[in-house]
Amino acid sequence: VTNTQNFTIEDWELNMVFAQQSHIDAFALNMAYGDSTNEPSLADAFEAASVVGFQLFFSFDYAGNGAWPKSTVIDLLTKYGSNSHYYHYKGKPFVSTFEGPQSASDWIDIKAQTGCYFVPDWSSLGAKAALEASPGVPDGLFSWAGWPWGPNDMDTYVDASYMQYLDGKPYMMPVSPWFYTNLPGYKKNWLWNGDRLWFDRWQEVMYLQPEWVEIISWNDYGESHYIGPLYDNAYAAFDIGEATYNYVAGYLHDDWRSFLPYLIDLYKTGTATITKEGVQVWFRRAPAAACTNGGTSGNTVSQFQIEFPPTEILKDRVFYSALLGSPADVSVSIGGVVQQGTWSDAPDGGIGIYRGSVPFNGNTGQVVVTISRNGAVIASMEGESIDTSICLGGIQNWNPWVGTDFAETTISATPELTISEQVCVNGTGPNKFARLCGFSCSYGYCPVGACVCTAMGEQRPLPKATGIRGYPLAGEDASYSGLCDFNCNYGDCDPEACGTTEVELTVPTVSDFSPPACVSGTGEGNLAGLCSFSCGYGFCPINACTCTGEGALVLPPPTQNVSGYAGTGLDASVYGPLCEFTCSHGYCPDGACAT
Repeated sequence: VTNTQNFTIEDWELNMVFAQQSHIDAFALNMAYGDSTNEPSLADAFEAASVVGFQLFFSFDYAGNGAWPKSTVIDLLTKYGSNSHYYHYKGKPFVSTFEGPQSASDWIDIKAQTGCYFVPDWSSLGAKAALEASPGVPDGLFSWAGWPWGPNDMDTYVDASYMQYLDGKPYMMPVSPWFYTNLPGYKKNWLWNGDRLWFDRWQEVMYLQPEWVEIISWNDYGESHYIGPLYDNAYAAFDIGEATYNYVAGYLHDDWRSFLPYLIDLYKTGTATITKEGVQVWFRRAPAAACTNGGTSGNTVSQFQIEFPPTEILKDRVFYSALLGSPADVSVSIGGVVQQGTWSDAPDGGIGIYRGSVPFNGNTGQVVVTISRNGAVIASMEGESIDTSICLGGIQNWNPWVGTDFAETTISATPELTISEQVCVNGTGPNKFARLCGFSCSYGYCPVGACVCTAMGEQRPLPKATGIRGYPLAGEDASYSGLCDFNCNYGDCDPEACGTTEVELTVPTVSDFSPPACVSGTGEGNLAGLCSFSCGYGFCPINACTCTGEGALVLPPPTQNVSGYAGTGLDASVYGPLCEFTCSHGYCPDGACAT
């Protein structure tokens, strides 16, 4: 809501119309406590909603300006909760949060006084602890874990943990197209892998079928995951966040909405009809090597993740999806140099969304992506240019430009099978699960706790059953049980994971599906001691340290009431975060750090 400070009622109306055209049902109004924008914006938003016929609900942000007082939450819900344009679920005003588990007990009284339906995001705790923070208070949970780890594609293991612990209570699943932020004032400068994310996540939605999907976000420009329109008077985040440059202006993302009517109908009703074929394209406007990386990391130590150079996360490629009623060809021109594209993903039965990409291959100039069938052009997206001289201040902009084009002619194409009639036909998993899931998911057995379904379609004929009972090998855990049983019975008994003798299973102390953390590291000069200490506890910033060992995250010593800073004359961007971490956990070497 902060970014709507300069919105007129007409601006609100236009954004709601855009959302409706995308088949979005409601806006989550994310508000920081005490923000002067809240009161006038809420009045305008509800007035606009009454004109457009749109729904709104509150998402109380407990991280921005601290905790919301219980009485203020009650007052706002009392004022707006009965409004006919406030979103209700099961007859109750629907409410969410961004964080705030420390205030979990407040919601006992808030729910009692307002009758709200409460689905918070307490992702900092994880699903199990979020439900235990104030037992019985959450009616469901929302997860903020909408981005993949490192160079990996997006998986569904966090979603699966939420659905497991919710045990029938409803789940709100996050879907996001991108993540890049460079706001030093907020101590934020990282990216996550978005190259294939928008396509992958909607495939995962179809398989998991959560009660709700929340798209992150409509207009959060500072984190580059906006799918709404740009406004020149809505860029305050770049001033407040002390950004080196505005990495959003001119980088339109509206066209990430272009296939949403089809996708949302498919999710909500199980079927959807394509009336116009089209192509959607996204790419970064400069090759990675053309600019400095701006100090940006892939992943972030602020969440105890192993950091990577951004070039190991995002690739110099033109990515495209096509909404098609039958197979078609794709070609990509960069500055007049044409490459024949291919499809890395195609819908089962031929009707739906196709996906692929081609490398920059050192070419620069305007990007044109053309979809054709039997030599006749269906749609041609004429986009912005790839340019080695576009770097602002010499810094790479890791935010993509998005464009689309639709055919002028109309068609009518509906997938033969509804979502409920489809099964998983392709899947994967980490390590030993890659082969196990690759086999079982292709035949419709793709347990969400162990595998990631990457495509759905018609059930394939099963191989001839062997009758062989498969079991996890000694030292493995129950996550392998169902897969070994299925795969061995159908003739693919992977000797690396499965055997035919039942043995006692282990109980893992760390999930098979959690990415590794840094457990040891080093640095040069007087960074050596700092890095040795901090990397041992998963805090190993790539601009200062080198991670030398990976494993399960080791929790740091208890925090102490000590604020650490870079030592006199030392680079605050290098030493500052390290000293802040190490000093607060009892290690604060003189010279390198100050307090």
